[in-house]
Amino acid sequence: MAGQYALILAGGSGTRFWPLSRNERPKQLLDLFGEGTLLAQTIQRLEGLIPKENIFILTNELQKEGVIAEAEGIPTENIFAEPAKRDTAPAVALGVGLIAARDPEASMVVLPADQLINDVASFQEVIKDALTIAENEESLITVGIKPTWACSSYGYIERGDVAQIKGVRLKNPAYKVKRFREKPATELAERFLEQGGFSWNAGMFIWSVPTVMKELGEHSPGLHSFVEKVRDADDQEKVVNDVFQCLHPTSIDYALMETANSVLNIEANFDWDDIGSWISVSSYLSCSGSGKGNKTNREITEIDSESNIVYNSRENSHIALLGVDDLIIVQTEDGLLVANRHQADAIKKLVKKLPKELQ
Repeated sequence: MAGQYALILAGGSGTRFWPLSRNERPKQLLDLFGEGTLLAQTIQRLEGLIPKENIFILTNELQKEGVIAEAEGIPTENIFAEPAKRDTAPAVALGVGLIAARDPEASMVVLPADQLINDVASFQEVIKDALTIAENEESLITVGIKPTWACSSYGYIERGDVAQIKGVRLKNPAYKVKRFREKPATELAERFLEQGGFSWNAGMFIWSVPTVMKELGEHSPGLHSFVEKVRDADDQEKVVNDVFQCLHPTSIDYALMETANSVLNIEANFDWDDIGSWISVSSYLSCSGSGKGNKTNREITEIDSESNIVYNSRENSHIALLGVDDLIIVQTEDGLLVANRHQADAIKKLVKKLPKELQ
C-alpha cells in the first residue's frame, strides 16, 4: 500500500523581520509568539497524520543547521539543502523526486513552513480529505483560504462547480479550479470578494506521485526529467548539485498548476495567517497598558504615542515612547529598527543596505 508523505518548504530569506530575522534565521525559524518556531509548529501540525519518517524538509545551506535543530524527530537524511535559489517549482520537483525514490506510488502534501494555523483538528480534516482525493483521482489538489478582505498581496484561485468524486466521502467539498489569478489590484480584489467563488492561494498542494509525474511530463518536461534523475540516482546529492542550479527559476503555480489538466480546490475552514510582515505580527501582540493602539510584546512606557508596534527581545531593556505615532520599533541584542509602519514591506530593501554581518 502506498504511503503518505509531507514535503515542507523551509527556505527563504530573513528580510521582512529584521533585526529579529537574518539570512540564517528567517521567519520560519523564529519563535515570534512564545509558542515555538513556525517550522516546529508546522511539523507538530502533522502529528498523527504523517509519520515523522515520511516528512521531508527542503531548506538551504545557510539555514540547514537551524532547521535540523527545530525538526525534532525528523530523520536528518530527510532534510535536504538546495544548492541554489530557484523558486518553488524546482524545490517541489526535488521533493517529488526524493519521495518518489522512497515510494513511487506515494501521495504527498506540500506545505510552506512559515504559516500560522491554530486549529490543528480542522487543518488535519482538510488534508485528510485532500489525500483521499489524491489517492482516488488523477487530480492536483490545492488548499485555499476564504478571503476576509480585499488583499492585493495574495494570489487567488477561482472555483467552479463542485467536483463529483465517486466512492469517496468528504467532510470538505472539493471544487474544480477555473483558473489561478495573480496578485490583483485592490479594486479587482474587491470585485473577487463581491462575486464570490474565490480563495486565497495558500501554497498548499496535495497529489499522488504518479499524477504529478504525469502532469509534469505533459506541462513541464524539464522538471519531469529532473524528478526522474533524482528518483533513479544512486547518488542523489551529486545529481542535485549538478542539475538543480541549471533549472529555470519559477513558481510551481506557473510551471504546473496553471496549466495542469485537473486541479481541484478545497477551501479551508481553519484560521490561517502567512505572517508576512511586522504588521501581521502586531495582530498577535496584546501586552496591556501600552497606550492607544500600540501593540507590544513587553511592557513599555509611553506618553502621547499611538498606533506603534514595539517588539523587544532584550529582557533587560525597556522601551519608552514620547510623542511618536505609527512606528515599528524592534530591539534585539545587536540591532534596532525604527521604521514607519506604513513602509513595513520596504524593510527588505533596507536590509540590502546593511553590513553583511547584520543581514
